[in-house]
Amino acid sequence: MSAYRRGVTWDAIVVGLGVMGAATVAELARRGRRVLGVEQFPLPHARGSSQGGTRIIREAYFEHPLYVPLVQRAYAAWQALEAEIGTRLLVPTGGLTIGPPGGRLVTGALASARTHGLDHEVLTAAEVTRRHPAVQLPADAVAVAEPRAGVLLAARAIASYLDVARSHGAELRTGMVIEGWDTDAGAIRVRADGDTLTCSRLVLAAGPWMPSLVPQLAPHLSIERNVVHWFRPRDAALAGPDRLPVLVIEDAPDHLLYALPSMRALGDDLEDGVKFARHHSGVVSTADTVDRTASAADVEAIEADVRRYLPIVDPVPVQSAVCCYTNAADGHFIVDRHPADDRVLIVSACSGHGFKFASVLGAIAANMADDVNVHGDLAPFAIGRYSPPRR
Repeated sequence: MSAYRRGVTWDAIVVGLGVMGAATVAELARRGRRVLGVEQFPLPHARGSSQGGTRIIREAYFEHPLYVPLVQRAYAAWQALEAEIGTRLLVPTGGLTIGPPGGRLVTGALASARTHGLDHEVLTAAEVTRRHPAVQLPADAVAVAEPRAGVLLAARAIASYLDVARSHGAELRTGMVIEGWDTDAGAIRVRADGDTLTCSRLVLAAGPWMPSLVPQLAPHLSIERNVVHWFRPRDAALAGPDRLPVLVIEDAPDHLLYALPSMRALGDDLEDGVKFARHHSGVVSTADTVDRTASAADVEAIEADVRRYLPIVDPVPVQSAVCCYTNAADGHFIVDRHPADDRVLIVSACSGHGFKFASVLGAIAANMADDVNVHGDLAPFAIGRYSPPRR
C-alpha cells in the first residue's frame, strides 16, 4: 500500500464524528496529518450511538477475555486525554456484573478476571445489599465485583476529542451527507452534497449508517433500537457515584440490563437521575427509520426491572431517550481495512459496547492510516470473518 499521496486535498477524511470518528480525527491531527472530519448532523446530535452524558467502562469483560488488554490500554488513553485537556472524563465507581452463578455474564466476567489476574470478588446477594443499599438482587444471584469499573463522561469525551482535533489543525464540517465514495490508483473520492473531496485515506466510522457506506457488510449488520431511562432516587445519598457502582445484570439469558449512578452532582451537563436500561432490545430498524420517541410501552417494559433491582428509585422515569446499536452478527467489533481497497478503513460495528474502547481504537485507526502493522490488535475484529479475503 502506498504512502499518503501528494496532489490530493486531504491525507485522510473521517466520516462520522461520534466517539470513534472524533477519536480518530484527533489522533491523526496530533500526528500532523491533513485531516477532515465530516458529519451529516449538527454537533452534538442524538441520532447515533454516541449521544448522552455517560457510558460504563469495565475491565472484567464478560463478552470475552480478549477485550481485557484492549480495555486496559483504553483506560490509560482516557487518563492521558484527561491530562491533555485538564478535564475529568473517567469517574471510578466500582462495578458489579450480576446474574445466576452459571449464567453468561458471571461466568464470562470470571473468565476474564482469572485469565488476566484482575482484582475481583464474588459476592452473594446479601453481601451486595450490605455494601450497596440501593441495590437489591434475587436471593440466588451473585455478583462479580471489580474495583476499576466506572463511568465515562461521554459527551465531554467527544467534545474533548473534537477540541483536540481543531487545536491540531483538523477541519470539521457538519451538515454534510455522504452520497458515496470510490477509489482508483491515484486517490479516494468522496461525494458529499454535490461536491467531490479527494483523500489518500478514508475512515468510515458512521455507526448506524455503515450498511449504506459498506454494502458488503449490510447482510452482517443490524441496527437495533434501544431506549435508555433516568430515574429519580428517593434517597440521593445512596445513588451517587460514591455509593452506587455501575451494574450489568443478567436477569434471564436474553434479558440483560445495566445501570449507572446519578451523576448530576458532577455537572449540569450530565443527566439527572439513575440511568437504567435494557441492553439489546431485539427491535431491528434502520438509522433513518428508527422510532426516536420513547413510548409509554417502553416505560412500562422497564418498570418491573427497576422495582426488582433498584427499589430506592421512583419507577417512573424523569427522562427517556432512544439510541441505536450497530450490531455485528457475532456481537464483536468490526475494525479492519476494506476488503476492496486497503486505503479505506472501517471502524464499526461496535455492537452496543464500543464507546469505552474509542480512546484506543482511534489510535489504532490512525496507525492503520499510517500503514503501521496492527494485525495483532485487529485479528479478532477482521472483516474477513464475514466476507471473502481482500484482493
